[in-house]
Amino acid sequence: MARVISLTPGQPHQPRQPKPEWLKVRAPGSPSYLRLKALMRDLGLHTVCEEAQCPNIGECWNHGTATFMILGDVCTRACSYCAVSHGRPDAVDVAEPARVAEAIKTLDLSYVVITSVDRDDLDDGGASMFAATIRETRRRLPECRIEVLIPDFQGNEAALRDVAAGMLCDQVASAVVPDPSVRQRLLEELDIEKRLGMLATALDDLYTQLTGDR
Repeated sequence: MARVISLTPGQPHQPRQPKPEWLKVRAPGSPSYLRLKALMRDLGLHTVCEEAQCPNIGECWNHGTATFMILGDVCTRACSYCAVSHGRPDAVDVAEPARVAEAIKTLDLSYVVITSVDRDDLDDGGASMFAATIRETRRRLPECRIEVLIPDFQGNEAALRDVAAGMLCDQVASAVVPDPSVRQRLLEELDIEKRLGMLATALDDLYTQLTGDR
């Protein structure tokens, strides 16, 4: 019969220390969470909160906040750091922008974040759908502030200008990983310099729209 031999004889057993409160996450299930989840299913919408398996979904949805993910739930890229499904996406749902805007209005959001999967199968990378979603949201809830977290559109500046034409939005961003410890590993998957250049172009276009100057 096997015996367990202590490697530290004579030392009393130390009880396991409880995890700090900031590290604990409550299981989702509040009324606000269930209402938001039901709304997403009724309208056939996706959120990055669900698709990326965010551990904070219960807290955020309890406060009525979510990041909408347009252009479906299947990404054309297979980045190692992302939990979103990848493969061959379905055809673009042209009615999706109106449904996203309807959800934003129903929730009466004062601030919304809209992002998407990468759609390298589309000529414009899905830029026209970003523009349509922004326009539909502005039409239904003009006072809502909008942040778009855009893909790199494979460096297609014309696609980026399509997004700018559908605005004005309040913030535009693209995923950038500045941490040196992971940057090198991700260089082949995430062209950081390209994304920074795209953001510079977006800021220039937004400045032109706001001021009329070039």
